[in-house]
Amino acid sequence: MANELAGKKVAFLGAGKMGGIILQALVKNGLLSAKTTWATVAHADRARAVAARVKVKVGTNNAEAVNGADIIVIGVKPQVVEDVVREIRDHVTTKQLIVSVAASVPTSMIEKNLPPKVPVIRAMPNTPCLLGAGMTAICKGKHATAHDVSLACHMFDVVGRTVVVDEKHMDAVTALSASGPAYIYIILESLAEAGVKVGLPRDIATLLAAQTTLGASRVVLETGDHPALLKDAVTTPAGCTIDAIMELEEGKLRVTLIKAVVKAAQRAKELAYG
Repeated sequence: MANELAGKKVAFLGAGKMGGIILQALVKNGLLSAKTTWATVAHADRARAVAARVKVKVGTNNAEAVNGADIIVIGVKPQVVEDVVREIRDHVTTKQLIVSVAASVPTSMIEKNLPPKVPVIRAMPNTPCLLGAGMTAICKGKHATAHDVSLACHMFDVVGRTVVVDEKHMDAVTALSASGPAYIYIILESLAEAGVKVGLPRDIATLLAAQTTLGASRVVLETGDHPALLKDAVTTPAGCTIDAIMELEEGKLRVTLIKAVVKAAQRAKELAYG
């Protein structure tokens, strides 16, 4: 696949947790050149630390960073996005693409603080992007084109999988895949604790739980089979698995997970519009 980012100048406004992960991955994999990549952070000492680690130019002046940039990635905290957008608005043109990874911030809010018709893409990645195993959902704003969407997908493909959705689904995405790793870690921790309870050393129990989760996920992704069908294939008649499943159902694990995602989606909507 051709590198659609080749030769483009990209400015990362905010090289913290998620912005820093995407920046490092793109530079490390050769999709961006260190010479044409600029990042900003809030403080000068932090800028020096990021520059030493990522080997790109890092400063504290957002307006300076976006001048001449082809793509501007907004990776600051959601509560300061509007301030940052207003700070750069006089230096942004319709020839530039804005890509926001700020949770719960709608494209309309960014668009209204920029000059007319500037294309905006909203992306919701998750923390496993750190290891190239991330999941990112992408939606386009009012003025973004199909090519803009393709370019954004190309950026995030390097850190995992991408999916394009309508913006109305982004709160649900936030609740499921962005918050989802936390749910899985709780399940993993619980499985490991169970292993300890039945006599396994903790390190072995944790390894068994983590690799089993990884393997089950890969089977779903690579076969495309419904999880219920795969569950049935593991569950032999009168075996131990069906007894375990009965305990899970009695404990309402299924409905609890559903309710957790629903609650997180409601909260994401509150953060965006409340």
